[in-house]
Amino acid sequence: MTDASQEFCGDYSGESAKELISLADRYRSDWVVQAFGQAISQKWGREGADSLSDEENFVLAIEALENEVSNGGYSLFFMNSSCEYVPTIVQQLVEIGREELALLTQEAIDVLGKPTPKPDALPGIMEQDDAERDAKLWDCDDRFFSSAWALADPVLAYIRANEAAFTL
Repeated sequence: MTDASQEFCGDYSGESAKELISLADRYRSDWVVQAFGQAISQKWGREGADSLSDEENFVLAIEALENEVSNGGYSLFFMNSSCEYVPTIVQQLVEIGREELALLTQEAIDVLGKPTPKPDALPGIMEQDDAERDAKLWDCDDRFFSSAWALADPVLAYIRANEAAFTL
């Protein structure tokens, strides 16, 4: 890990949103967005889920999608606690201007059936063997990998536009 990236691997419980945003002047936007994700998660741990603003939950949802799909595909996104974001993630991707990822994510969600199962049912559905479903999700995963690279900049722009809603 480089010295620059070490700044983004710690406790963000004391920084303000303004302080974290200012890091974008010196560091990559994906590092800054990850720092926000860590700070929001730390706030959640200290104060509980009800303490998070809609905007903070928005960032957690986008970060969860990117992290889960990058590390194990849409299947992982649907199996882990990140599945709670399924009802909102498509609209959130549209809101940050990533319509192509919104369409792809909706396609992956549609693989699970219509109407979309409730988030608490998704892990059980994903544990069932279904080769056809898995093949369709793997196709979505491949397309995600080729188009998800540019999530950090629009998420950082969203954070900047809603700075007052981030009370870390």
